Amino acid sequence: MLNEIYRDADDRMKKAVEHIHHEFTGVRTGRASSTLLEGIKVDYYGSPTPLNQVASISVPEPRLINVQPWDKSMLSTIEKAILTSDLGLNPSNDGQIVRIPIPALTDDRRKELVRHIHKLAEEGRVAVRNVRRDVNDTIKKLENSHEVSEDNAKRALENTQEITNKYIAEIDELVKKKETDIMEI
Repeated sequence: MLNEIYRDADDRMKKAVEHIHHEFTGVRTGRASSTLLEGIKVDYYGSPTPLNQVASISVPEPRLINVQPWDKSMLSTIEKAILTSDLGLNPSNDGQIVRIPIPALTDDRRKELVRHIHKLAEEGRVAVRNVRRDVNDTIKKLENSHEVSEDNAKRALENTQEITNKYIAEIDELVKKKETDIMEI
């Protein structure tokens, strides 16, 4: 029974860390990356469609992203979607392809991005701690209903804390890596 609780806690905490990792990929560094455009949706014949489903995205140079739509009539729609996104990018199209130069980050922008990733990381830590709280409540209920002995409950609470510490450390490591990427010139 306790092993099942641990597995559930581990799975939920892992999902919280994966979510943070996914959020971090959307935070831009000074380098071009196709993941930067992941959240952009374009109006494709009336329905919002992810950009990577209507065009091929490539990174030919460290500071340039090329978006080549499969349907040339989508060029202006793609350009408009990128402009209206909150990424601060200025695309240009030459009738065949949308080119997106990635400007160098200013010091202020870098600091702002670092603050943003710290905020995202704290949300992840809170999510992990919420899972811990739920698991601890479940363990205490099992102890109160005498389904688990006091010693086993205490051991279970310690194990839950170990699992929590492991995932908090993973989030801290992700923050450290992303911060290094952002501050790198």
